[in-house]
Amino acid sequence: MTTKSASASKSDPIESRDQLIQSFARGEKPRDRWRIGTEHEKFVYALGDHHAPSYDEPSGIRALLGELTQYGWQPVEEGGKVIALAGSDGTVSLEPAGQFELSGAPLDNLHQTCAETGRHLAQVKAAGETLGIGFLGLGMWPDKTRTELPIMPKGRYDIMRRHMPRVGSLGLDMMLRTCTIQVNLDYASEADMAKKFRVGLALQPLATALFANSPFTEGKPNGLLSYRSHIWSDTDPARTGMLPFVFEDGFGYERYADYMLDVPMYFVYRDGRYIDAAGLSFRDFLKGELSVLPGEKPTLDDWNDHLSTAFPEVRLKTFLEMRGADGGAWNRICALPALWVGLLYDDAALDAAWDMVKHWTLDERQALRDAVPAQALGAPIPGGGRLRDIAAPVLDIAHAGLAARARFNGAGDNETGFLDPLREIVRTGKVPAQTLLDRYNGAWNGDLSRVYAEESF
Repeated sequence: MTTKSASASKSDPIESRDQLIQSFARGEKPRDRWRIGTEHEKFVYALGDHHAPSYDEPSGIRALLGELTQYGWQPVEEGGKVIALAGSDGTVSLEPAGQFELSGAPLDNLHQTCAETGRHLAQVKAAGETLGIGFLGLGMWPDKTRTELPIMPKGRYDIMRRHMPRVGSLGLDMMLRTCTIQVNLDYASEADMAKKFRVGLALQPLATALFANSPFTEGKPNGLLSYRSHIWSDTDPARTGMLPFVFEDGFGYERYADYMLDVPMYFVYRDGRYIDAAGLSFRDFLKGELSVLPGEKPTLDDWNDHLSTAFPEVRLKTFLEMRGADGGAWNRICALPALWVGLLYDDAALDAAWDMVKHWTLDERQALRDAVPAQALGAPIPGGGRLRDIAAPVLDIAHAGLAARARFNGAGDNETGFLDPLREIVRTGKVPAQTLLDRYNGAWNGDLSRVYAEESF
């Protein structure tokens, strides 16, 4: 989630709704400036007893952040405490219970993306060896209750923790017990954004299935393959979901701005602190009628903060975020951007992907999304068949898109090899969660502690 380092109150106030709409247009970039921004989260645990370290304990999260400064990362503070790091490889930040996130820099190609991920993982592993901590690549804590988890000292999380139970039963699980991989991608125009948004939403269940990696809750199988995806179904209906309006005629920046104006607020950031505005209206804020800041109008930074508090399957800022995947192994951190870059960054691939899904109805898209957490590639698709039936054709489209990009590394390889982990999942028919369950019921003999040895980075 977004890490703040300066007060929004220093920028100019927004005077009209049109400025909100134009904020999306400022994200438009010509093709030669399209970049790839990859984010991934991982769980931090103590090597000795597998507990989740608190911020302040010896060899805890604060110590981990400090250890990483030797690699050139610069501390970012909130309330006098280091809560993030900034550097040439992007930003290292903390999720609510100490999940450790790299929000990577905008990069030209997937070779750079995977190298960036490798640098980061090498750094955190070295720091972890010094501190006696490890890093687990799953979509959900396999064995921790909410009460066993620490809370990081970030003001926005306090507000969210208070608000989440008012609007859903699983929001605290989303905050405290999940990890994801995401990729952020550019668009050239409003029409290009709309087409990419539609393809991204329609095929997001396939990404969720391929990356499904959260089959355990509190030490035992939970009956699902992506419990992380299931959690979003009861987090906060006002700010989650498949956004049916994206598929309506005329969808563009204005319609998304109106959606965001209807998403209830969480907070306003002023003078280094978060002001609780949970449940209040950004429309009132535009009129200078926000009860917690009477007479004050929002700034563009306030709007950007607000955009970060909606959690649909695909999210628009000045780029598009693909948000459907569980956390997982290093090669899948590289595979997720490969999937979406292949589908969305080549015109022929984007057209082919759209042709595959454009006839799906609202109800069919929603039914597929609802089925995926439990069935993954076995989920039924519109028109008959199962999600596994279109997985290989979609990967073929992504492969062709990556090949057409012709981005090569020093050895002369293009980017298509980053799809190989997904090809293997489709070949075997087993998503990561199913492989974990096979081990749990087989070689592990029900001993879930084995997951720390086999799924850590």
